[in-house]
Amino acid sequence: MFRNDPERAEKMTIEDEGLLFDFSKNRITDKTVELFGRLATESGLADAREEYFSGGKINKTENRAVLHTALRNFRIDQQILDGEDIQHDIREVRSRMKTFSDSVIGGEWKGATGKAIKSIINIGIGGSDLGPVMVVESLAAQRNHLEIHFVSNVDGWHLHSVLGKCDPETTLVVVVSKTFTTQETMANAMNAKTWLTNALGEVTANHFVAVSTNIQRATDFGIEEKNIFGFWDWVGGRYSLWSSVGLTISLACGYGNFEELLKGAESSDVHFAESSWEKNIPFLMAALGLWYNNYWDYSSHAILPYDQRLHRFPAYLQQADMESNGKSVDRNGERVSHNTGPIIWGECGTNGQHAFYQLIHQGTRIIPCDFILFAKPDHAFLDQHEKLVANCIAQSRALVMGRSREEIPKNSNAAFDVRPFKVFEGNRPSNTMIFDRLTPYNLGKLISYYEHKIFVQGFFWNVFSYDQWGVELGKILATNILERSENESHPSPLDSSSEQLLKFVSVKS
Repeated sequence: MFRNDPERAEKMTIEDEGLLFDFSKNRITDKTVELFGRLATESGLADAREEYFSGGKINKTENRAVLHTALRNFRIDQQILDGEDIQHDIREVRSRMKTFSDSVIGGEWKGATGKAIKSIINIGIGGSDLGPVMVVESLAAQRNHLEIHFVSNVDGWHLHSVLGKCDPETTLVVVVSKTFTTQETMANAMNAKTWLTNALGEVTANHFVAVSTNIQRATDFGIEEKNIFGFWDWVGGRYSLWSSVGLTISLACGYGNFEELLKGAESSDVHFAESSWEKNIPFLMAALGLWYNNYWDYSSHAILPYDQRLHRFPAYLQQADMESNGKSVDRNGERVSHNTGPIIWGECGTNGQHAFYQLIHQGTRIIPCDFILFAKPDHAFLDQHEKLVANCIAQSRALVMGRSREEIPKNSNAAFDVRPFKVFEGNRPSNTMIFDRLTPYNLGKLISYYEHKIFVQGFFWNVFSYDQWGVELGKILATNILERSENESHPSPLDSSSEQLLKFVSVKS
C-alpha cells in the first residue's frame, strides 16, 4: 500500500496556513477517506457542528452551552446567549486582562511594601492549571522577566517548594477556581495567604487576584472585587485557557501574545467550520481515531511532540480528551456497547525514542501516533535542530515501512544468525503535523484542532463530552472521608480495611 503509491503522500496531505498535516501513514485508502466524509454527511455532523458554534446547550446534563470558541471569535461584534451579548462581556474581560498584565509587567502594580512584582504563583488544578502551565511552557521564547510558578497538587510539598523560591514582598498569587470551592486549590490558597500575611500583615489586596465565576466566595476570601476576573458557566474547565483562566499566560508572555494565541485558535475554528470533510483536519483526526479505536480495537493514542517546550502538551491532552470522552453512558442514559475515549499519553521526542518507542515499533499492541514538529527553531543550535527533524521524520517512516529480515545486517561475530524474522512488520499508523515555527498563533491552532477532534468523536460515540461526573464523585467521597477523620465518633459506611488505612495515614496520630 505504502511502497507502491508514489502519489499517496500528496493526496493525503493538507496545508492550512503554516501547517502541513500528513495522514498518509495510516491504514486507509482513498475509499476510506471518502467513506469518512459520507459518515459525516449522513450522520448530521454539520448540524451538530453548527449547534456547537452557535451556543446550543449541548452540555445537556448541566443545561449549558459549550462556547469556548466564542472566547476567540474576533470576526463578530455581537453574540446573544440567553438574552445577553456575550461578546461584549468577553471584550470587557480581555480589556481588563490587558490593563492588569501591562501594569504588573511594567512594574506599576506594587506590593504592600511598594516593591514591583517579580514572581507570579498560579494556584489552580485541572483546567485551571494544565492549560496555562502548558501554554506558558510552550511559549518559553515569548517569556518576559517575571518568574512564573504553578501550584496544583494538594500535596503540601508542591506549595512548600514554590514558596521557598519566592519573596513575599514581590509575589502576586493568582487563584484560579471556577467555583472557588475546589478543595485542592482552596487549601493551597489559604496556606499561601497565611505565608503572605505572616510576613507582611493583611495585604491580600496587593498580592492576590482571583479568576472565578463565584464573586461572593472570592471576596469572602479577602480579594477585592476589582481584582476578580470573571468567566462564565458555558466555559468548561478543560477548555478555559482562552478565558481569564489564561491570565497567567498574559502575565508571563504579555497580553499581545495571549491574543495571538486566541487568533490562532480562531483560524482553526474557521477551518473546522468551513472545510469539506475530506480536507478537514480536525474531522480527519477524529475519524482516524474512531477507525482505530472502534474498528481495529487500538485502545491508546500517543502524542509525540518534537519540541521540548511542548513537554506538557501530552498531559494537557490527557485531561482534554480523557475527561471529555471517558464515558460509558450514552446521551440516552444507556450503557454504551462500543469503545469510547482512548488512553492518551506521550512524551517529547527524542526522549521517548530512548524509552517506549520499542513497544510502538515491535510490541504486540498497535499504538497510533501523532508526531508534532516545528520546521524552524528559536535557538542558534541549528545542527541539533536538524538532528531533531531527522529523527521525527525517520520514526514516522520506520513505523509505516518496517524492515524485513533480509534488510538487517548479519552479525558476523554471532555464533548463529540472531536476526529475528520480520524484525519490524511496519504498517503502524501515524499522523505528522509540521508547523513552520512554534509561535503563539500556531500553538493556538494546534490546541484548537484537538478540541474539535474531541467534539467530533464525542458526537459519534453519542456521549456527553462536556460533563465530568466521575471527577465529581471523587471530590464528594474525599470530603466525606475528611469529615469522618475529624469526627471519629461519626458513623461510617467505610469498610474495615478503609478504616484501618485512614487511621494509619492520619496526620493527627
